[in-house]
Amino acid sequence: MDRGLFIANPYQQEEIFFRVPNQPSHLPQTLSITQPCTLAAHPEPISDYTQRFECVMNHLKRGDSFLTNLTIETPISLDSAHDPMHQIALQSHSPYMIYWPDHFVCFSPERFIQIERDHISSHPMKGTIDAAIPHAAQLILNDQKETEEHCTIVDFIRSDLSRVATNIQVPRFRYIDKVSTSHGDILQVSSEITGDILGPFKDNLGNLLEEILPAGSISGAPKRATCSVIKEAEQRKRGYYSGIFGLYNGDTLDTGVMIRYIERRNNAYFFSSGGGITINSDCQKEYQEVIQKIYLPK
Repeated sequence: MDRGLFIANPYQQEEIFFRVPNQPSHLPQTLSITQPCTLAAHPEPISDYTQRFECVMNHLKRGDSFLTNLTIETPISLDSAHDPMHQIALQSHSPYMIYWPDHFVCFSPERFIQIERDHISSHPMKGTIDAAIPHAAQLILNDQKETEEHCTIVDFIRSDLSRVATNIQVPRFRYIDKVSTSHGDILQVSSEITGDILGPFKDNLGNLLEEILPAGSISGAPKRATCSVIKEAEQRKRGYYSGIFGLYNGDTLDTGVMIRYIERRNNAYFFSSGGGITINSDCQKEYQEVIQKIYLPK
């Protein structure tokens, strides 16, 4: 909440490029891509991750939080015949993409909120599994830890939306999305939460967003206390990562959560990824999940 970037005429500028569902894309001139960009990750050792995990777990045991999204930043090497972030932006088919040359590229599968007329909806994404595992969808839908984590987020988002809307409903609960990655397909579990906006929103977008930020899926519950846990465990500022971006066309607002995020700093590249930690989490499995999420769009 300290580095907002607002562009009054987004299709009439060449600083930020983007794509959101059901709206015209704004992309830089197409490259002649003959070979896909490739990625090599250099993640922190599991011993470092374990220290962060145990910090979170201690707070969970104390009752300070009952769901914490723990993230890490991983140095990566990108091999590309062109500017790699430019190429990644073009080869991405994710619903939400934002590319700020020389700063970052984000190819997100997750919606934060959409507002159409006076209707608001959110689609939190919690739960990831390798699609190649036999019966992967059934396994993740029947996993107790994943189920508890997802239920917590759905309840959390219902509470968040109730701050700005009435008639809160969950028309779709724990449905499966397939995401194609450079390492193969993965399955993600999402839900849809909806409501009716309280009063006119067009003149109060900033106030509305402030009421429900940060996104529940990348923070945790309860939100304020969990953000303190995250600060202690991660020992870094996330910057734009896990924020939101979106497009407002005068009638509809559509925003995505800034996950699947690559940042460029001092001519080096970093990939941020994370996952939800509950009292039933296993450190080794959580470490593998954050590594699994380090991928390029296919």
